[in-house]
Amino acid sequence: MTGNLTLLTDFYELTMMQGYFKNQTNETVVFDAFYRNNPSGNGYAICAGLSQVIAYIKGLHFDYDDIAYLRGLGIFDEDFLSYLAGFHFSGDIYAIPEGTVVFPMEPLVKVVAPIMEAQLVETAILNIINHQSLIATKASRVCYAAKGEPVMEFGLRRAQGPDAGTLGARAAVIGGCIGTSNVLCAKEFGIPALGTHAHSWIMSFEDELTAFRKYAELYPNNTTLLVDTYDTLRSGVPNAIKVFTELREAGKMPKMYGIRLDSGDLAYLSKKARKMLDDAGFAEASICASSDLDEYLIDSLKTQGATINSWGVGTNLITSKDCPSFGGVYKLAAIERNGEFVPKIKLSENTWKITNPGNKTVFRIYDKETRKIKADLISLVGEEISESEELLLFDPIATWKKTLLPAGGFEVREILKPVFKSGQCVYEEPDVMEIRSYCQEELNTLWDETRRLVNPQEVYVDLSQKLWDMKHTLLSNYK
Repeated sequence: MTGNLTLLTDFYELTMMQGYFKNQTNETVVFDAFYRNNPSGNGYAICAGLSQVIAYIKGLHFDYDDIAYLRGLGIFDEDFLSYLAGFHFSGDIYAIPEGTVVFPMEPLVKVVAPIMEAQLVETAILNIINHQSLIATKASRVCYAAKGEPVMEFGLRRAQGPDAGTLGARAAVIGGCIGTSNVLCAKEFGIPALGTHAHSWIMSFEDELTAFRKYAELYPNNTTLLVDTYDTLRSGVPNAIKVFTELREAGKMPKMYGIRLDSGDLAYLSKKARKMLDDAGFAEASICASSDLDEYLIDSLKTQGATINSWGVGTNLITSKDCPSFGGVYKLAAIERNGEFVPKIKLSENTWKITNPGNKTVFRIYDKETRKIKADLISLVGEEISESEELLLFDPIATWKKTLLPAGGFEVREILKPVFKSGQCVYEEPDVMEIRSYCQEELNTLWDETRRLVNPQEVYVDLSQKLWDMKHTLLSNYK
């Protein structure tokens, strides 16, 4: 994602901006970017994409060609175009750091800025956060199914374009993958570049054994041989064993070696291959599998006793095939009038589509003994939560469902962090592998029941009493 992305916006953002400009309306507002449902029937999501949001905001400007293009559309007046020519972002942005586990309805990004600026950035923020959060979440599910065994991201050729393939691979590593086949992504973000060889390598030689020998000569420290080009058990695995035997007899055993399966009955083939490798004295040889894997197939293979110990996952991960969109939205929550934020609310016949008003923040509540997440609490900015006092949590819809946390029995962390202040970036960005490590720590704060692949236990996202009161006052007033 390179170049000037200022026009990476929906057309109506610009027409609304001109409307605000003509009406001399540019009050400071609060917009929240959040999502309503966890993807893939999951119990959580992983927030990702903040680094690209930061780069986008830093680069916001309308260059000469942008202004000329907009002028040519014939609907924008010269005074508005002159305003755009000098445009820069001057507001504040708060965000939940990348790699954090997040839940529905809580602000992942909060923009506090003049309304023309806040309106312009809506589309790009949603585009970036929605995509990478979706893929990071999918990756975390795949890696959970692999039960700690390494998962490699192999999806570039099936991704929806270069940016989706590259930034999707970045998000997949944040979610738990150990590296990617995407060399550009590996270079840009300091991620391990991984891969073996294709069937074409085998087919380009007169026979499979020669192809294996040549590959082992070229890459003596990491020799993983693709064994399913012709006949996995009668040709591929025996020829791989022959090459490993030759290397052992020559005193040139690789530090890492093994085979890769890319087709057929992976459970059956892996078990047969494992026995053949073990019987030949290669118990340390790894068995890697690819072939249209996802979390459900990996989970099934492990249930069947497959002896696979590393996984290459492509199409179903990079496209999040079963859930192709994240569903994040960007809603006005408050307008500043006379130095105070006046709350705004969007109504709907669907209860879950009614927004939470006001200038808000998010507190994470942990069980002190286990360090597992008890709940998230969306509160108004300025509210404080004392760990030395008891805390009453209640379901914001079924309000009779309540939990009283005893004083000293919980810990609190505010997870919405300042990123831009008055247009200047104040956030120190970690690198991708640091975000990945942080994400693993975050996932460890989830209960096992929340991480299961099917019918997970939901984490409670509650409202503070003040925010709940404000919301229901507005609902009553509109009624």
